[in-house]
Order: sequence, then C-alpha cells, then structure tokens
Amino acid sequence: MSIRVALNHVTEYRYARRIGLGPQVIRLRPAPHCRTPIIGYSLKVEPAQHFINWQQDPQSNRLARLVFPEKVDRLRVEVDLIADMTVINPFDFFLEDEASRYPFEYSRQLRRELAPYFEAVPVGPRFRALLEGVDRSAQDTNDFIVMVNQLVNRTLGYSLRMEPGVYSPEELLLEGVGSCRDMAWLLTHLYRRLGIAARFVSGYSIQLAPDEKPLDPDAPGGVDQDVCDLHAWCEVYLPGAGWVGLDPTSGLMCGEGHIPLAVGPDAATAAPIEGNVEPCEVEFHVEMGVTRLHEDPRVTKPYTPGQWDAINRLGHTVDERLSAGDVRLSMGGEPTFVAVDDPEGEEWLTEAVGPTKKPRADRLIRGLRRDFAPGGLLHMGQGKWYPGEQLPRWSLGLYWRKDGLPIWSDDALTGDETQDDGMTPEDAERFTRALTVQLDVDGRYIVPAFEDPVKHALRERELPVNVDPLDSRLEDAEERQRLLRVFERGLNTPVGYVLPLEPAPAGASGAFAATAWHSGLWMLRGQRLYLIPGDSPVGLRLPLESLPWVRREDYPFHAPPDPSAEHADLPPRRTRIVPQPRDGENNENGEAGAARSRPDTHRGPQRPPRAPWQAD
Repeated sequence: MSIRVALNHVTEYRYARRIGLGPQVIRLRPAPHCRTPIIGYSLKVEPAQHFINWQQDPQSNRLARLVFPEKVDRLRVEVDLIADMTVINPFDFFLEDEASRYPFEYSRQLRRELAPYFEAVPVGPRFRALLEGVDRSAQDTNDFIVMVNQLVNRTLGYSLRMEPGVYSPEELLLEGVGSCRDMAWLLTHLYRRLGIAARFVSGYSIQLAPDEKPLDPDAPGGVDQDVCDLHAWCEVYLPGAGWVGLDPTSGLMCGEGHIPLAVGPDAATAAPIEGNVEPCEVEFHVEMGVTRLHEDPRVTKPYTPGQWDAINRLGHTVDERLSAGDVRLSMGGEPTFVAVDDPEGEEWLTEAVGPTKKPRADRLIRGLRRDFAPGGLLHMGQGKWYPGEQLPRWSLGLYWRKDGLPIWSDDALTGDETQDDGMTPEDAERFTRALTVQLDVDGRYIVPAFEDPVKHALRERELPVNVDPLDSRLEDAEERQRLLRVFERGLNTPVGYVLPLEPAPAGASGAFAATAWHSGLWMLRGQRLYLIPGDSPVGLRLPLESLPWVRREDYPFHAPPDPSAEHADLPPRRTRIVPQPRDGENNENGEAGAARSRPDTHRGPQRPPRAPWQAD
C-alpha cells in the first residue's frame, strides 16, 4: 500500500543589480542509488537564456552545469519530482560472513577503492572523549552502527542553522547544537575513526503525517502535517550490503523518506548549488512543499464514504448481471486477527496457540453471535491439523438458521472455554443415554471407550527405569501431560462413550423407515473399544480400521447433495422428548412405567453392521 507524492522545491536568488554569473553546478537530481522509486522529475531554471549540460561526477552524482552568457538580476531553480513512498525495510540486506561482527577488516581491494572514505580530520579533546566512549567490544555489526548513530543523536541538539559552511566535529561538540549537515559530518568522521568507511549525503527528507497516533503515549508521534526539507545524513559501506544510510538527526536508519541527491567523501562536494558570482547584495528565498497525489486505502485510512458508495453501486451492478446469467457464487476467507496490545507476541506471530489467543477468540465469536446471529449454535471443536504439530488447531464455529429461528436458546448451557467445566466420563454416559431418547434409538448400542493398555504399556516400558509414569520427565511437555492423564485415570476406566449412528436412507421401508436415525452393534475383535492414543476427543480417535471389512460393491456410498439445489424450508425446532420408562424402570421423576406405547423398532431384525456407515 503506497502513497505517491509530488515534491516542489524552489530556490531563488535576487541580486541588487545585473551581475555576471560563473558556471553553476546544481546537485538536485535523485542519485542513482536512491531506493525510493522516482516516477517523474523536472528541473526549471530562470533566466531562460542559459546552456545546460547534465554530467556525472566521480561519485556518480547527477549534476547539471549551467552557463549564463549574459548578466542576470536573478537565478531561480525549481525542482518537481514525483516519488512513490513504498515502505522500505532499512535492514533489508545481508552482510558477508567476515563483516557480520564488529570489528571487521575490509579486503585489500575494497580498502583501496574506499580510501577517500577513510580520510579523517584531526582529533580534538572533545571528539577524542566521544570516540573513547564508544563500546568497541565484539558485537553484531548492525547493532554497532545503530548504537554509534544513536550516540550522536543523544549527545547533540538540533537547530536550523542558516549560516554557510559545516562545523568541524570539534566545533560542533563545543557548541552542543548543530544542523543536520553538522551532525552528519560528525557521524561520518566518527565511523571513519572506528574503522568503517563512511560518506556524507545531502538529499530530500519527506515526512508524512501518520494516519493514527501511536497507542503508546511515550512513543514519537511523528509530524503533524506532511513536510519536506533539504537534509543531510551519513552512509557507511558494509561488505555484502553496500552503502547503508543512517540519520543522526533522528537516530534512525534511512527509509523511503530519505531521497539522496549527492554523496561524497567531503561535505563540500555534496552542496545542492555551487558556483561563482560577482560581489553583490542578494535576497535569498527557498520554498518547499509536498502534496499527496495518490493513496491506496489501508487499515488506518480506509475508503471515504463517496468511495464506498461507488464500490457498492458497482457491486450491485455485478450482482444483477450474475443473477441475470444464473451464475451462483460462494465466498470464503480466513481473516487474521492480531492483539492490538501485544502485536509482537509469539502467539500472534509464529506460535499456533498461546495464553490469550483462545480466550480472546471466545469473546470475539460470542460477540459475533450476539450482533449477527442471536440464537445461533456455538461449537468448540478441532480445526486443521498441520504436519509437524502434535495436535490439531482448535476451531470455534458459529451456526445459525437463515430464517431467524433460534437453534440454541439457553446461553447458560454453552460451555466456557476459559474455565474447566468439570465434566467426567460419567457425565458423557448420561448425555449419551439422553441422546438415545431424543433420537429414538436403542441405548443398548452405547459402547464404553478405553485407552489402549497395550500401547501405553509399551510407552511406559520405554521410560527410564528410575522414572515414575506419574512423574514423567519427558522433554516433550505435551507427551508428559498425556501420559500423566492416562495413568492417573487408570487404563481400566472408560474415558468416554460411543453411539454408532446412521441417518435413515432415502426410500427405506419397514422398521428402518419408522425413525430418522438408526444404531447397531459395533463389531470388534476384542471385548472392548480401545481408542487410538492422543489428546483429541473420543470421536476423533476411533479405531475405524478394526471394523468389519466390506467389499467395494457392497459399500453404502452416499452421494453428497448438490450445493446449488433448492432445499425445502427447515422444520421448526423440535421440543425435548421426555424419556418414558421401560418395564421395571423409573422415569426422571422416579415413577414406574409400562412398556412404551409405540413399537421398539430396534428390537426386531437388525441390519448387518457395516463399518462405513457407523459413526459416533
């Protein structure tokens, strides 16, 4: 998401009389190594009676040499450029291995080519004291150059100094306050004395006002309005990275707002305008401005109401054309959310789970249910299972009816993911038996599920001889907790209950057409249903491969419904069925009852149990 801006820079000299101008050199064109894309550039010079030649100096700076054949009473230079302020990562580079740690040595060839960028001015007492205060111990090179830049920023104050020339490092430290060019010149010589090639840079600085103020009240808020200025900074040469810019005025590395115009080993060779004039009184005027030409919508500066209206009108037009052509579309997506108060936390960057992610997701989906789907059903389950991860991701689902009828009415019965609900396998058994009543199936087909003693016994045997399974010292925390839960519960205690279910097939007749759901025996080679080891719910750890084999031609395939087919309206929500006691049994109120008035459709002939259509 970029912002395109137009920069206008006018420099004007008005002389008290007509004078002769010597050749003028103008260094106001972006340098070849400028990282900010420059879309357009123009240079206008008045008076119009002049000759211009574009050249490149030994540092590859683009400079215009102007010759005025007649005397003039003014000189006006106007620069217009268009820059694409695409965000630049200042650390987007790699260093050669030998230069990754400071101090490092340049190769002989590089040292010879960079010789002008090691020339240093004499050292005075204040500059020597600053130099001796630099930590030169072995450290990361990037950290070192940033530390030196911030040292200069902390040591000196900034002022807009209009006098010509550049302070020497000693003069600047004596004053304690200087302009950007003074600070850049000091930083250049500080790096050189520390063994790093450095050069002086003059250029444009563009600062755009932020869309939003930072959340941290102590963080720098930036400028209040878009501004641009002539500026100066320093560049150091790092093997593998090339020239890297550092701005001592801000204490930061250079980004998309730094547009270099001229570089050189000396500050004088980077002056924006240079030339000779006859002695004469002069009025000097400079004016700079920056205008935003184009902005892509972004999170902090979204579409305007007028833009939204245009988008909506276009969307309605597209919908009408799709409807007229009987084109049916579906849409899906995975929006990503990051905590506003902890955007750099591992759980929001690299980790699958974390201490706050699930509780916040729980609050979010409950808020979505309240605002968009009152009466919807919340489902806390498992989502995708990525290779290399021991457990599947969790998934919070929200389901509702398009006709507005509620699916779920009592919010007090919705579990809270932030707390332990205290449910036990006994609760699971009671729920499963109540479910058989609601679905009108026989409760005799409920099967208790156990952890596999053989596999866990083998895992226990693999533990060191001096390690108790209840106090396992396995390095894997998840495996450690898994074993602890299993052995504390005991391998002979059910961990859940399974009820095989099948919807009544279309066109069923006889006993199988009497109800909507059917159950049957789960035929296993052993006497118990042993689960696959893991932490997932029982229904996701069923030993499906141990069910009876079925020939392919006998496999009861079920063709999925056509997603574009018309469906009848859903029936209204069914009221709860009150369990009726069997002979010799008591109902919920403790009352004895006789046999059910309707026939028990599942005590007659049973369909042969077949694994593919049995489910939990």
